[in-house]
Amino acid sequence: MDHAAPALRRLDRLIWGIVAAVAGIVLVAPLVSQFRIAWPTFVPAALACAALTAGGCFYSRWRREPRLASGLVCTAQVIAFAAVGAPLSYLAASVNAPLYDHALDLVDRAFGLDWKALLIWMNASPATYALLRPIYLSLTLQMTTVALCLAFSGRLVWLRVYTLAFVYAVLICIAVSAVLPAAGAWPYYGLSASESHIVPAVSTSWPVFHGLRDGTFRVLIAVGSEGIITFPSLHAALAVIVVAALWPIAMLRWVFLALNAAMLAATPIDGSHYFIDVLAGIGLATLSLLLAHATAARAASHAVPHARELAHGAG
Repeated sequence: MDHAAPALRRLDRLIWGIVAAVAGIVLVAPLVSQFRIAWPTFVPAALACAALTAGGCFYSRWRREPRLASGLVCTAQVIAFAAVGAPLSYLAASVNAPLYDHALDLVDRAFGLDWKALLIWMNASPATYALLRPIYLSLTLQMTTVALCLAFSGRLVWLRVYTLAFVYAVLICIAVSAVLPAAGAWPYYGLSASESHIVPAVSTSWPVFHGLRDGTFRVLIAVGSEGIITFPSLHAALAVIVVAALWPIAMLRWVFLALNAAMLAATPIDGSHYFIDVLAGIGLATLSLLLAHATAARAASHAVPHARELAHGAG
């Protein structure tokens, strides 16, 4: 793996640079707005990142284990970016741009897609919903699994492609949500958990979303933050990115394809997403993967083996 080390270092510097830039925005926000930072919510992520990064340094400098080092460092990068990305999404929501729920609903209807019909079907199929719910909530575990699988299979450049795709998807999603915000299907249709056997996973996010928009909620949270973005669906985007990342590993590709196909099926109801949100999330994943692939290819362009790994996902 020594021939890939310069490219890996450049990609790691880029990822950490993006994390630092987003963290800088979060740190400055309380100085120019009424937001305050809930510091205790950042402590678990900070401690985890410090431990993982220290382990990565140890296994890259003193006890040469590139696969283990990459697994530790990239896991730290994902945790760190998630911790600063969540409050960035809160800042985006506070822009309070006009809601686009009506437009999203119209797009669904134009394609003949009926969200309420899906809810009725889910209510009539509690066993199906009971199966889909934990899959919808499995994203964090899946993302950690991807990092470890790519690291220990020696796909170290491909691991950075995956990490960058995650970063790009989150940043683009947050940017779009600032100018095209939506409350989500459940609030738009005037539904509540009491009108259904289903209590959507995102129901706790609605007061936060509206509080960010009307100024009554001004706390920046890392661990314990709510997913408040409707369009595009970040869940859908990350489901596709996870499948793409593990596709080179034959023994895992079909398992994760099935798992994330189920996640996409669960996203409209549990995530309060319109169907167009899910389709846009798939498009966002494609764009993010292309951008990440191009970034990594530039970093590795000086060596043929790097290009081969990017092309085939092989280490």
